Amino acid sequence: MSTPRKSPKRPAVRTASAPADRAADRSADDEIWPRVTRELADDLAVDALARDRAGKAPFDEVARLQEAGLPALLTAPGPSRRGADWRAACAVVREISAADSSVGELLAHHYALSWSSRFFGPAHEAHAARAASATEHRDPAAETDGARGPGAAHRRPLALDVCTAEERWLLAGDVEPPRATTGPGLVLTPAEGNGGGWILDGRRAFASGVTVADRLVVGARPGGTGDLLVVLVDPAHPGVFTDAGTDRVGQRLAGAGTVTFDHVPVPPEHVLGVLPHDEHAVAPFTTLAPLALRLLLTQVGLGIAEGALAEARDISRADQAGPSPAGGAGGPAAGGGTAPAGSGDDPYLLLAYGELATAAHAAAAVVERATDAFARGLHAEWSLTPEERADLSVLVAAAETVTGRAAVHITTRILELVDGTAGADSRGGGPGFDRFWRNARALTAPTRADHRLRDIGDHYLNGTHARLTLLA
Repeated sequence: MSTPRKSPKRPAVRTASAPADRAADRSADDEIWPRVTRELADDLAVDALARDRAGKAPFDEVARLQEAGLPALLTAPGPSRRGADWRAACAVVREISAADSSVGELLAHHYALSWSSRFFGPAHEAHAARAASATEHRDPAAETDGARGPGAAHRRPLALDVCTAEERWLLAGDVEPPRATTGPGLVLTPAEGNGGGWILDGRRAFASGVTVADRLVVGARPGGTGDLLVVLVDPAHPGVFTDAGTDRVGQRLAGAGTVTFDHVPVPPEHVLGVLPHDEHAVAPFTTLAPLALRLLLTQVGLGIAEGALAEARDISRADQAGPSPAGGAGGPAAGGGTAPAGSGDDPYLLLAYGELATAAHAAAAVVERATDAFARGLHAEWSLTPEERADLSVLVAAAETVTGRAAVHITTRILELVDGTAGADSRGGGPGFDRFWRNARALTAPTRADHRLRDIGDHYLNGTHARLTLLA
């Protein structure tokens, strides 16, 4: 049964977190964040299997993220905050996912949504209004304010990434409208009274974070048609009801669920931005929003593959070493300098690990190239051209395809390699390798590799650009 999002466990997330000044004082230089991430990943890896088996809402996991200060990492620098760039955010998601991919997915959605006001905010609205006025002789200022609804004049939208850091929010939701829906989806109607704003109604499913989020970022249409408005909603409002996703094959701790919005008020300043229905009025920079999420989820998939491979390597090393020699466990015998018999000299095992390691290296190379190119695209901001956006879309699609196939292949093959190996069975305290396979399948199932490959081929052969819409 649906229940309002007023869980008694919510305050525990804040009390378990580090003090606000501790998170704000964290340096964002390249030496600090990797160490903070590594420490958290090691902590998550210790009980990852137990938490996966329990399948509870990830309140404890969110508390660990907040204590490490990671939700505030991708934030614009300011007097009381030090932000990091997208490369650092991608590296964080990748390493956290190697330990626990459900937590990595939580963080991936949070990072992508935290830039909603940048992708869809006033700069984009001005661009869209200018494009519309150039063809239809409309007033750009009226277009920008009118999209926010009555009472919007002189009210600036929130800078979401800044609010996320200062208020210590975890974001969840999805701006992208569902591809297949039987109804109008989330609908906005003008609010009555002098305050202006909108009333949000509707129901939709979300892949991550809605059971534990501090704020929801969703896309909805006035009257169910026309331009898409990106709005911020407090899930603790009495009109918000959340059904947690149950019996998931994988990514069990990602906080997936279905949310019902029943007459939820949205003030004008909580309208983060507008996505015009006319794709010709959409700036290329705005259409990087779905690519940002896809690239971050690709980092999750790569983390799954690398985490599974590292766990399997440790098990195989321990199994191959056999009884500890006099010189130490797994090391050269005292005075002899020779390794114990059977320590990783099985040619078939070496061949298998060589194949899997090569697949992981290849996926990492493609992902890193896409990450670097995407960071440059974000730096270009509103000067990004359609041609540059098309190239970025191809690189992200290639990374997504290669990594998805590698993750499923590696996690499937590892199940065969460790079958019957001492220490691999989760019932005996092993890492439970089935969770890597389940998580990889759950993460990659919604993505159609053939569609991505077709788009890549069309761009390579014919120079065709992907459509500049939110549904990238």
